[in-house]
Amino acid sequence: MRPQTLDEVLGQQHLLGPGAPLRRLVQGGAPSSMLLYGPPGTGKTTLATLVAGATGRRFAQLSAVSAGVKEVRAVITDAAASLRRIGEQTVLFIDEVHRFSKTQQDSLLGAVEDRTVILIAATTENPFFSVVSPLLSRSLILQLQPLGDNDITELLQRAIIDPRGFGGRVRVTDDALAHLVSLAGGDARRSLTALEAAADSVLDDSAEAFIAVVPSDVSAKSSPKIPATEVDSLQAVVDLAAVERAVNRAAVRYDKSGDQHYDVTSAFIKSIRGSDVDAALHYLARMLEAGEDPRFISRRLMIHASEDIGLADPTALLAAVAAAQIVQLVGMPEARIALAQATIHLATAPKSNAVIVAIDDAMADVRAGKTGSVPPHLRDGHYPGAKKLGNAKTYVYPHSLAEGIAQQQYSPDDLIGRDYYQPTARGAERAIAERLGKLRRLIRGGREG
Repeated sequence: MRPQTLDEVLGQQHLLGPGAPLRRLVQGGAPSSMLLYGPPGTGKTTLATLVAGATGRRFAQLSAVSAGVKEVRAVITDAAASLRRIGEQTVLFIDEVHRFSKTQQDSLLGAVEDRTVILIAATTENPFFSVVSPLLSRSLILQLQPLGDNDITELLQRAIIDPRGFGGRVRVTDDALAHLVSLAGGDARRSLTALEAAADSVLDDSAEAFIAVVPSDVSAKSSPKIPATEVDSLQAVVDLAAVERAVNRAAVRYDKSGDQHYDVTSAFIKSIRGSDVDAALHYLARMLEAGEDPRFISRRLMIHASEDIGLADPTALLAAVAAAQIVQLVGMPEARIALAQATIHLATAPKSNAVIVAIDDAMADVRAGKTGSVPPHLRDGHYPGAKKLGNAKTYVYPHSLAEGIAQQQYSPDDLIGRDYYQPTARGAERAIAERLGKLRRLIRGGREG
C-alpha cells in the first residue's frame, strides 16, 4: 500500500500542498539535501522514494541501524562513478540517521557539499540534538506530523478495496474500523499491520466456505452462477472482536473528541488530586490504550503539579516536566513508563492549591485596578537622568546586609500588607510557612521573634 505518487500520500499537506517545499522539489525545483523528522509511520521512506523517482535520479538506501562508514563510502564511490560516467545524480536515503555516530555522519559531509549525492535522511528524534551541525546547515529540515484520524481511516479503506491490499475480499465493520484507527496513534504502518492481522485471521476462517461456493476457475464477483447476495456473504467480515483477537488488545470506549475524552481526563486529574494512585494509573492506562496523544497527558500532569501540589512538593513539577521531555525525546511506547512514574509521584505527593490561589488573587486585584505606582526606590535607575527623577536613590541592596533581607517597601502603596501566598501546613509548605512569616515581618519592619 506504499503510495506510488505524491497525490496518494496522506497527510503532510504543509509539505505537499501547492507551493510547499517537497511539492516544489518534485515538480522540478532545485535539488536539495533534506532531513525528514517525524514519528514512525508518517511517510518518511515513502517521500524519499517518491522524490528520487519523480526527479529521475538514481536511488540508494541505507539504514543507520546496520550500515557503517564502510557502507556509506561504498555508496558515495558508486554515486561519484555514476555521476562521472553518465551524469546521473544519486539520491541517498538514510533511515534512522540519528543512530549514526558523529564520525559516521561526518563521512557524508564531503559528498553532500559537492552534491555527489542528494541526501535524504530520516529520523524520529529531534535533529538539532541528534545530527551534527555541519550536516544540519547543509540540509533542509522538514518536520512530518502524525497522520490524523481521517488520514488513517482513508488509508485503511484504501487497503480494504485496493488490489494492492485486500481487493474487496474483506468487509470491516464501523466499530472495528474505529478501533483500528485508535490503535494507530497516527502511525500508518501500525494501522495496516493491525488490519492485516485481523483480516488474515478471518480470511483463514472463511477460506473453506469460499472454496465450496465459488468454482476454482472463476472469480466470485464475475461468476454469473452465484447471486450477488451470496457473493457478499462470502466476504470475510472483520468486526471488533476479530480486531481485538488479532492484536491482543481490548477496545477502550473512549472518544478523543467526545464526552469520554473529557470524562476520563477529568477522572484522571481528580484521582491524582484525591491521592488515589491506583485509580489514577487506571485512567492513565485507559488514555494510553485508546491512543490518546501522550503530549496531552504530559501537559495535564505539568499543570496539575503546580495547580494541586505546588510547593507542598517542589519536586512534583520537575517530575512532570521530565516526563514531558521523555515523551518528546523518546516517544511511545517507552514514554508510558515516565508518564506512570510522574502520575505515581503526583498522586502520592502532599497537596496544596496555595500557588494557584495566590496568582489568581493577585490577578483579580490587578483587574480591579489595584495597581498603584512602583515605589521610587524600586524604579530603574540605569538610564541617564534617572537619578534626577529620584529613581533607585534609596534602594537597599539586600546582599549588602548580613542577613540578606532589607526592610523596605516593595508593594505599591495600595497593596501594602496584602498577602497573596498562604502556604498550607502540608509537605514542604510547612517549613515555607514558618520562614515566610519571618520574611514578611523583617521586610515590613516587624520583629522576627
